[in-house]
Amino acid sequence: MNVVELIRKKRNGLELASAELRYIIEGYVKGTVPDYQVSSFLMATYFRGMTKDETREFTRLMLHSGDVLDLQSIPGVKVDKHSTGGVGDKISLPLAPIVAACGVPVPMISGRGLGHTGGTLDKLESIPGFRTDLSIEEYKAVIADLGLVMIGQTKEIAPADKKMYALRDVTATVECIPLIAGSIMSKKLAEGIDALVLDVKTGRGAFMQTYERSLELAKALVEIGTGFGKRTVGFITNMDQPLGYAIGNWVETEESIACLHDAGPADVMELTYVLGGMMVVLGGKASTLDEGMARCRAAVQNGSAFEKFVALVQRQGGDVSYIHHPERYPVSRHRETITAPQDGFVTSIDSLELGLSVIGLGGGRTAVDDIIDPKAGILLKKKAGDAVRAGEVIAECRTDNSAALETLTKRIAAAYSFGTEAPKTEPLVLSIVDADGVRPFPLNR
Repeated sequence: MNVVELIRKKRNGLELASAELRYIIEGYVKGTVPDYQVSSFLMATYFRGMTKDETREFTRLMLHSGDVLDLQSIPGVKVDKHSTGGVGDKISLPLAPIVAACGVPVPMISGRGLGHTGGTLDKLESIPGFRTDLSIEEYKAVIADLGLVMIGQTKEIAPADKKMYALRDVTATVECIPLIAGSIMSKKLAEGIDALVLDVKTGRGAFMQTYERSLELAKALVEIGTGFGKRTVGFITNMDQPLGYAIGNWVETEESIACLHDAGPADVMELTYVLGGMMVVLGGKASTLDEGMARCRAAVQNGSAFEKFVALVQRQGGDVSYIHHPERYPVSRHRETITAPQDGFVTSIDSLELGLSVIGLGGGRTAVDDIIDPKAGILLKKKAGDAVRAGEVIAECRTDNSAALETLTKRIAAAYSFGTEAPKTEPLVLSIVDADGVRPFPLNR
């Protein structure tokens, strides 16, 4: 086959056959199809999309580009969670140990920051010494011992996606439903899970910025998971403003530690309990969502979830002194505050602008090999709906890059909108999507 012809075929909106998709994907893994041609294929797919059959086959080929793990020797129903990416979305860090503390094994293979959104691996690696590059043997051993493991893709797991994921981040081809679906599900199906909970973001800070597009993505993900024999439930959640008050790798990790002490922001705790509650249900440890959420709350309040996180950090090589004493973590050389220009209320916050600002501060990547500063980030002091007075601090940015401060503080300030009246409160969780269809949330749980 000729890769140029296949790119042209996709560019012209035609459906690629299984053998044609295999030629591109296997060639990319082997190195016979170069980055620049795959970049063209990704851009053609971004504009032309894929049919359902193409998306399913694309996912299958990505999945079987490497090993599909078998965790049947580990007792229990193995359940994972995946988020499509948001600003301030640190949910995986408190969620995984909470669910594991409820007796549900959580094998979690995560990704790095993508576009304007942060990545779970980057947050975990902000803990000095924490290893996300465990071998398959280590991965199986940790989950067998702790009921929990959090790593990145190994060379054996969906290697096609590992290469393509990084390429999408730097070629502006992230926001494409077939590519997102194939990337997410190939990793998740390869990690040995029995069930999956999805957090599909919608709004200004999401890759899918309209509810309709988010619903389309949620349906695609649930359809793929169900088609591969995995119980799959998706939630569509609001990303019009950041989750919590911290945006950046270490500051989000620090906020996650607070969540495990039952002292996290209300929105982060709410979403953690909803997603965790459903994981506990799918794991067979609760019969209703309310019961699952109650079990998650109990795991936080009795300290078992925090103990599980400490054990995970220690087992994967991290310095647990920073988990016990996060205030000892190194601080950025520069801290700049942003203040409100008027009395009134914060009416909205542009999550996308804040996510892009964190990249400029050093907390994200613009190239595949960029080095992240784990200390860099933004701490919000006010969020939508909060009353403010002129001159009151609304946010603080942290960076070692003094050259970026003036431009980025202006950008952060411009992300805030103000008015004389409090805005209408929007729900955090909007809908639930599963094999039975779409239902509004909250539902009769």
